[in-house]
Amino acid sequence: MSVIGIDFGNENCFIAVARAGGIETIANEYSQRVTPSYVAFGERQRDLGVSAKNKQNTNLKSTIYGFKRFVGRKIQDPAVDQERAHLPYQLIEMPDGEVGVSVRYCNQEKQFSSRQITAMLFTKLKIIAEAALKIKVCDCVISVPLFFNDAERRAVLDAARIGGLNCLKLMNETTAVALSYGFYKNDLPEDKMRLIAFVDMGHSALQASIVGFSKDKLKMLSCETGIIGGRDFDQVLVDYFSDDFKIRYKLDVKSNKRALIRLYTECEKLKKQMSSIALELPLNIECFMEDKDVSGKMSRDTFEELAAPFLEKVESVLEKAIENCPPVVEGKPVTPKDIESVEIVGGSSRIPAVKALVKKVFGREPSTTLNADEAVSRGCALQCAMLSPTFKVKDFSLTDLQPYPIMVRIMPQVNANKPNEYDVFPRFHQAPFSRVLSIYRREPFTVEAFYRDETPFADKRIGVFSVDVKPTNPEPSEDDKVKVKVRINLHGVFSVVSATLIEKSDEPPKEMEAGETDQRQNDNTGAPTEMETDQLKDPKEKDAATTKRRTKQTEMPVGAPFATKAQAEVTNLYNIEQGMVVADITEQERQDAKNAVEEYVYDMRDKLADKLAMYSAEEERGKLSVELRETEDWLYGDGEDLDKKAYIERLDRLHSLGQPIVERYREAQQRPRVLEDIGALLNRVRKGVAAYRAGDENYAHLALDDINRLDGQLTTKQSWFDEVVGKLNNTPPHCPPPVFVTQLREESAAFDRMASQVLNKPKPAPPVVEPPKSTSPTPGGKKDDKVEPMNTDDNPVPQPNTADNSKPGQSQQKPQGPLSGAGTDEPKQAPPSSSQNGNAADTNMEIE
Repeated sequence: MSVIGIDFGNENCFIAVARAGGIETIANEYSQRVTPSYVAFGERQRDLGVSAKNKQNTNLKSTIYGFKRFVGRKIQDPAVDQERAHLPYQLIEMPDGEVGVSVRYCNQEKQFSSRQITAMLFTKLKIIAEAALKIKVCDCVISVPLFFNDAERRAVLDAARIGGLNCLKLMNETTAVALSYGFYKNDLPEDKMRLIAFVDMGHSALQASIVGFSKDKLKMLSCETGIIGGRDFDQVLVDYFSDDFKIRYKLDVKSNKRALIRLYTECEKLKKQMSSIALELPLNIECFMEDKDVSGKMSRDTFEELAAPFLEKVESVLEKAIENCPPVVEGKPVTPKDIESVEIVGGSSRIPAVKALVKKVFGREPSTTLNADEAVSRGCALQCAMLSPTFKVKDFSLTDLQPYPIMVRIMPQVNANKPNEYDVFPRFHQAPFSRVLSIYRREPFTVEAFYRDETPFADKRIGVFSVDVKPTNPEPSEDDKVKVKVRINLHGVFSVVSATLIEKSDEPPKEMEAGETDQRQNDNTGAPTEMETDQLKDPKEKDAATTKRRTKQTEMPVGAPFATKAQAEVTNLYNIEQGMVVADITEQERQDAKNAVEEYVYDMRDKLADKLAMYSAEEERGKLSVELRETEDWLYGDGEDLDKKAYIERLDRLHSLGQPIVERYREAQQRPRVLEDIGALLNRVRKGVAAYRAGDENYAHLALDDINRLDGQLTTKQSWFDEVVGKLNNTPPHCPPPVFVTQLREESAAFDRMASQVLNKPKPAPPVVEPPKSTSPTPGGKKDDKVEPMNTDDNPVPQPNTADNSKPGQSQQKPQGPLSGAGTDEPKQAPPSSSQNGNAADTNMEIE
């Protein structure tokens, strides 16, 4: 089983696979390494990827794109309203409040959620990977923008499960780029970090990060993001030419969605041309609107003036990425001089104005060491190989960060004079990571998780987790508390992992219950940084006695707001997706069968009038021509929309009439060469027999009986050959041949084997002459005595070294490269870093 990395982009996707030789990018069925993030719905099937984008102009309202900005968001989100104005398809509100689309599919109005649309794209990527690798694909790592919140990340995970993928990790795009850069670097320092800046500007977002590298380690230090990308620069050109065409051609482009899509496509091409050419370039579109041809011009300088507001945002994001970086050496703030290199990736990083801003902010020329388009997918594939047990990868520690501060609220509030909101994960905190909260309560409560006010989300709530506290000790104690473990996992998702009720008493419990542990409390019980909330004890009220107390721990149930319902819903959506996959396959097979009939009609009609004419009788040719004409009319009439079986039966009927003609043509083309080979074989055998009878020494060892038998067979075969040639010459081309090429080849092969056994018989080996035995005695002993060397302790006889030269208990292993082959028998050895295997050490905190 292979592991893949998926770069899930707003406009395009890339797939990379980890193999024994390294990381490779997979091409789709169109031999393209890039697959558009498009999903289109038709009357009978879906089109995904390249085919969906190709049909966008003809299927405008049912072609969905740009849905990455909607996954996991509510329909009332202001960001959704900003996107809605530029879309030709209809957005709707799903029952759970999330964004959905309404499309025409299978002659019915259908509604799909944004996570279902994302799952359809993942299904296509999975099919592409399996077709290229010839093996089932399940495990993957999927990239997401660093700024994705908890709801968006959960939605992407659900989409992966609906699409039949096992997502081992949701990886931040900035971290994936950093991993693809540092994994193969062999010159990283061991004692201090080398600071590298990464600027990733794609279709819809800009992400800048500062990363610290040391030998076999990377640590994400800071980041900054902005909702600005290549599509915003496209919009600048679209707005300019829309206004220009409205004045010069009296055309309202923005009122015609189809014309607007064409203008977006042409403006994107113009933008790419201006990245390499500074001169004024033309834009020409034929039959744009109202049968009018339009044209315009744009230069790079004018384009940069129009895009100045967006370029200012780019500069601001780059400056904040440096400002957010924590001190690395001696508490001094990081400056551009401390950054050794700036790597740029993403399609929009090729814009000259963006490169100029990178140089201005960081004080150095941007580097293009990485593949601008494939760096993210390659980093995801590396991470997937590191997490998968089927690969042995060199140890490489990876420390990610949490981009947004997270707080929790304990409800209901017991004491109005004490706060019930607590910071648990500040901004840029290490991730994955766990904390343990100590809450002094004996009744049920809820833990509400939410982002702080400065985060750019309309709905800042993450989720509400209920803890059903059920005390087992009838006598309450002021030391009783619930330890709640909260965690940011390797996907960047917040969750309440567990809740443990800790009860203390002076007398031991009578009976231990299942799931409980009993331990003696000593003087140093408890973590030094434990968070404590509610009902804080007064130190004066503590009992000064030093008597040992019994501690009882009981796991309490935690109600997650996403778990049970989400799992049942995901299973249902997975079944729906698999049903649509089967429908797509069935429809594709039906279309292939129909296309095969149509192709045969046109191909046979042309050949029947040309090279097949002399191999068919007039009556036969006329009957086939009539059948071809009727089949063509049938295809565009009653047979336009039938099932696969009908087309197969029609094709079989055509084959029954046309295949005999085709076979006669093939026989006529292959027969001359076969007859020539048989004639050459007969001449070669005839010469061998003649050479034997002439006394040739090369054949003198052959038996006379064998030669006579071969000579008789030669005469028989020659007569047969002459007879066959005569019959073939007298048979018209449009009649079946008396002897087929396959029969000629069988007769030739049988005679060739028989002749070879006789003529190629090897000569007998010459007799071996033994030398005369010597009768003279050997001096000093018997004739065959051997003199052995004397073995003494001072001169031991050296023995051949057949054992391993390694020390006892040591094994000799071949040196491993950064990425060894799959299928190793050894178990997966996880690196010692907590961020590598996703298990960071728990941190206990006490909340006053």
